Amino acid sequence: MYRQLLTCGLLLGGLQMTQAQSKEDISSIKSLCGCYEVEFKYAETFATDKNYQLKDKYIAKGIEWAGLVEGTDKKFVIQHILVVDDSMIVKHWREDWVYENTDLLQYKQGTEWKKVHLPAQQVAGQWTQSVWEVDDAPRYQGTALWVHQNGQHYWKNTTDAPLPRREYTKRKDYNVLTRGNTIALTDTGWVHEQDNAKVVRTAGQPDQLVVMEKGYNIYRKIDDSKCKVASQWWIKYNGYWNKVRSNWDNLIKQKEVVSLQREVKKQSLTKQLESLESKDATAKQGEISAQIKKILEEHVN
Repeated sequence: MYRQLLTCGLLLGGLQMTQAQSKEDISSIKSLCGCYEVEFKYAETFATDKNYQLKDKYIAKGIEWAGLVEGTDKKFVIQHILVVDDSMIVKHWREDWVYENTDLLQYKQGTEWKKVHLPAQQVAGQWTQSVWEVDDAPRYQGTALWVHQNGQHYWKNTTDAPLPRREYTKRKDYNVLTRGNTIALTDTGWVHEQDNAKVVRTAGQPDQLVVMEKGYNIYRKIDDSKCKVASQWWIKYNGYWNKVRSNWDNLIKQKEVVSLQREVKKQSLTKQLESLESKDATAKQGEISAQIKKILEEHVN
């Protein structure tokens, strides 16, 4: 019941939403970029086991820059960077938007994703949102139409994902998060609303629901000057992370299943990639890219 593939297609008021790509789609995706004050709010709402104790609500705030890395009529890459203070940032998650994409990575469980090939007619007019980790490793992907109706602009999809960063080191009672994602534009920015199912997945058995969760990531636009340190950092290091992204793309294209080892010889993938960041500017041409390729091949089975 709770093990869902990618939500495809949408009917609204009897109108079949298979229209060609629209300028409103592109405008909506570009609207996700900017400097934001972000509020993260999560609360568990319903458990199947009456003895389950709902966990405490999770609330956090921060400043986040979402910069457009790549933009064409059919693909947009947006890098998110957290601003800690005037001199410190944290490279955060990345989102790609691809038009009428037919090859997606479906999350299975653990650190494994399987490539899913969809027929072109199934994704007609749709955009795939791909969410990637801080080290540009896969996280989750889903495809759906952008809807523009009665002054509202939103994209809605359900797909499986790993445990969220706020819980993956704390929770052992579930192993898959079935995410109900709604991304909606607002007068002050945008909101990522979530209706999530925390489930236990065991091979050969139906998924078992542990608890439902409601989430809101609220992005409120603020003056770009608040994110200056993030945009300046990206200007300095985007060339390196473009190499990382390119090597990931090449590796994923070669595989039907991506199985990731987070640590090799007690070294995490994230730390290894970050260690090369400052060396890129002075390295010989092709040297850093070759090292990135080697690191990724060691971590991907």
